[in-house]
Amino acid sequence: MKQRKRLLVVSLVLAFGSHALAASPGRPNIVLVMVDDIGYGDFSCLGNPIIRTPNVDAFAKQSVRFADFHVSPTCAPTRAALMTGRHEFKSGVTHTILERERLSLKATTLAQVLKSKGYATGVFGKWHLGDEDAYQPGKRGFDEVFIHGAGGIGQTYAGSGGDAPGNSYFNPAILHNGTFEKTTGYCTDLFFNQALAWIGSEQKRDAPFFAMITPNAAHSPLDCPAEYAQRHAGQVPENVAKFYGMIENIDDNFGTLIAKLKAWGIENNTLVIFMTDNGGTAGTRTYNAGMRGNKGSPYQGGTRVPSFWRWPSGFKGDAEVDALAAHIDIFPTLAEIVGVPLSEPLRKQVEGRSLLPLLKDHRAQWPDRTLVTHVGRWNRGKFEQAKHANVSIRNSQFTLVNNTELYDLKADPGETKNVIAEHPEVVASLRTAYDAWWRDVLPCLENEAAVGPKVNPFKARYWKQFGGGPDEALRLRMDPGQANKAAAKTEPKPGK
Repeated sequence: MKQRKRLLVVSLVLAFGSHALAASPGRPNIVLVMVDDIGYGDFSCLGNPIIRTPNVDAFAKQSVRFADFHVSPTCAPTRAALMTGRHEFKSGVTHTILERERLSLKATTLAQVLKSKGYATGVFGKWHLGDEDAYQPGKRGFDEVFIHGAGGIGQTYAGSGGDAPGNSYFNPAILHNGTFEKTTGYCTDLFFNQALAWIGSEQKRDAPFFAMITPNAAHSPLDCPAEYAQRHAGQVPENVAKFYGMIENIDDNFGTLIAKLKAWGIENNTLVIFMTDNGGTAGTRTYNAGMRGNKGSPYQGGTRVPSFWRWPSGFKGDAEVDALAAHIDIFPTLAEIVGVPLSEPLRKQVEGRSLLPLLKDHRAQWPDRTLVTHVGRWNRGKFEQAKHANVSIRNSQFTLVNNTELYDLKADPGETKNVIAEHPEVVASLRTAYDAWWRDVLPCLENEAAVGPKVNPFKARYWKQFGGGPDEALRLRMDPGQANKAAAKTEPKPGK
């Protein structure tokens, strides 16, 4: 009789598919919070002496913490790598503007994989992987979409990258499932509130969910509610006080998220990941955890970020992992957790490793590896000249930067002493690995000659919905040269 009951259960699962199973120990709900332009040293739990982030701090204490976790040095590249499990260049993403932020349509996204397993999927905040319709998250595996355009609220560049006209961090027009909504409130609050509303509605469904919450804060321009901006006024320069205020607002919203998961009774079987998308910006001169460089640089300060993972029913928390890990590992980790075996095409796409062994045992065996960081952002068509510019290739001990600097990260984590003359065998090995990587990358740079539309798609959609048109577009448009200059003003220079 028991055997027949077991067979009946199996038959029902096969008949009705994955939607017949809600969140379970093998299929947790997943919340990925990735904040913008905030570095490793911008949290009090990681040593910052000024900022106060009690909710992230408490969460980190309960989590598995990756101490040597790396992402790409700027926004769109990190998102591309996370979504595909491979280096961003292999999906055509080599910049943050000028169509070079578009995620290859040939790539399979993490959202598509989770959706195939019965997950409801939602993204709230920053997408930054293409503003044209074919590249939008609703076409890349997300059911619920609540986003701004381009790389930041109010940004405008030539071609396809631009937000809704006139947007600012307060009361922005947000694209919600293909239709603009004129909101009221501060952008970070809006993104978290919308995510919580969606998660709350998903409690009525018999399926797990994947919520990707990606606020544009604390990306410049630096702006936040006055009460947050005043918290550290006088302690640090005005722009840093606003930057820290934006982070503390995120911390409050994150605390509300965690409290809601507990109130809904789904905290234990929800995997929550908290991370940032690149190295720090405005706060790095105040505190940068002893690292060299910041956003837009190939040094550790440009790529090493916090990565906190908590899943109470899946693995024990309050553990620190020293293994070399990266954003490309998130895709295969989540695929393994939810039970999606990688097909042959996906095995060819995904370069990362599943972190699940380390999540379950922070001392698990972890073979050494090499990771490549390349800032990209070269002038159109100049990729061959950029091969050794703003690039690093690292393993767990050494990093080779710009083909001329070698640092022993174990002895010198601040990358202050060039030891290239002392380790010729290491240099030769890293150069050989990098040359092979570069050869593999070149055929994948599909966006280098792309020509964008005359009007930003978000603006065209906005004007179609609310009125207005090309006359305003002429004022907002810039040619590629102007766009590069504008980007240079808003993106920190390597090492600064």
